[in-house]
Amino acid sequence: MGMQLSEFAAWARNRKVLASLLVTVTLAIGIVIGTVASGRVGASHPAAAGTDATPLVIPDPVQLSSAFASIVTRVQPAVVNISTTQVIERRGPGKAVPRGRGQVPQGPQGPGDDQDQQPFQDFFNRFFDFPDQGPTAERSLGSGVIVDKKGYILTNNHVVDQATKVQVTLNGEQTPYTAKVIGTDEETDLAVIKIEVGHELPAAKLGNSDAVQVGDWALAIGNPFGFLQGSVTAGIISAKDRGNVGQQFQRFLQTDAAINPGNSGGPLVNMSGQVIGINTAIITGGHGNEGVGFALPSNTAIGVYNQLIASGKVTRGSIGVSFQEDLGTNPITLKELGAPYGVVIMNVEPGGPAEKAGLKSGDVITTVNGTPIKTGNDLVNPIAAAPLGSKVKLNYVRDRAQKETTAVVEDRTHVFPKQAGRLNNQQGETGPAEFGLRVDSLTPERAARVGMEGQRGVVVTDVDPASFADDLGFTRGDVITEINREPITSVDDYKKSVAKLKPGTNVVFKVLRRGDADRTFTVFLPGVVPAENQQ
Repeated sequence: MGMQLSEFAAWARNRKVLASLLVTVTLAIGIVIGTVASGRVGASHPAAAGTDATPLVIPDPVQLSSAFASIVTRVQPAVVNISTTQVIERRGPGKAVPRGRGQVPQGPQGPGDDQDQQPFQDFFNRFFDFPDQGPTAERSLGSGVIVDKKGYILTNNHVVDQATKVQVTLNGEQTPYTAKVIGTDEETDLAVIKIEVGHELPAAKLGNSDAVQVGDWALAIGNPFGFLQGSVTAGIISAKDRGNVGQQFQRFLQTDAAINPGNSGGPLVNMSGQVIGINTAIITGGHGNEGVGFALPSNTAIGVYNQLIASGKVTRGSIGVSFQEDLGTNPITLKELGAPYGVVIMNVEPGGPAEKAGLKSGDVITTVNGTPIKTGNDLVNPIAAAPLGSKVKLNYVRDRAQKETTAVVEDRTHVFPKQAGRLNNQQGETGPAEFGLRVDSLTPERAARVGMEGQRGVVVTDVDPASFADDLGFTRGDVITEINREPITSVDDYKKSVAKLKPGTNVVFKVLRRGDADRTFTVFLPGVVPAENQQ
């Protein structure tokens, strides 16, 4: 089979020169073969230039998601930047009188939040004890939307509140116009201002906010931080009818479209290019937008706007009843009072329409003009919107019996005039402590101290923190008159009624509570009796 490997090694050692020559010749032949093969491969590339491949062509531009762009094109010209100036008096070196609600704190400070931007001046004032510096100007910024080509603009009240001068800069322009405040409404935080420019202005169209659904797309347009003019953000409607955020007449559209300081007063727009809300507030941990913004619905804004341009103020109707939403609509309370739904009245204003109609504290109003009452807004809104002097038909429940009456709507500001006085809770003697609640007899002297002359019951003298009574909302000075509709006239009555309560059963306390201007409220405090070791 030829020479073996060991024999070849021995042969190579004996003939070193010849072996070296043999290896060199072998390597040279390999290099030549590799060079020829590489050249043949490289030579194959130019041959591709003559193939039938089709050259690539840059396609015509295609606009994707153009809906947002077309909406912005239509609405953005109607969005304006609003800057206000307020002259304030200084009290002592470097200290200014607060301006009130001139700008809602919504996040990090932006341009215009400059009250603390003069550290060196403040240092000299304090170090050298300079005297009163006199009046100074403070500025804040916001947005607005033109809703009438004649120059009428919707914005927030807190943007223009207490302003000495209001200036409006149109979109894409630099020259500001001085605006006149037509009217404001603190209850909804809305304001109407007007500018004169000598020509018609682009106006946004307002839509019907009742048609908005959770999950709908929405665009927020405004001027965040005062210098990012015409900024647009997109998001969805996160919730509707959001209460417990602002005041009584504020029920918001919630959106995750970015709203930042300076956006206040700008529009929230739907996919039809219609304004469905006025951006009003955000919830933030101090870092600006965090995806929770609130816009006042356009339907509310339209009603307020129409009144402001007509008379410069907003008039709301009232029949003179008070209630607390969470307590007045509690299902346990309603069941105990024999009402399928409704709102329990805490107080009837003396001399007001409700008192004249025969309503009393503790009644449950179930319908207004035939419409069922399920929430506080169901009761307030139709009456607030009713013309003054008109009549509303009310159905209510008293002592588990259905009743009916009619009340005349009056001006809310006349029915509820500004009143002084605070809730007067007086501490009495220590008594029984069931459920963390200490009560004592309502003697004539004690009744006089808590403003309950002529009333019968037991007075709450103390409430243990974190107890069942504390959870129900009892406060010192409350007078318990009934427990599950059983009259309470003494401590013995109270102890007997409490002894009947079993863990897991419902209980409703009827309570008289001292209110403003020596008024007495009727409050129902419902709950489920806890186990003994949970009291």
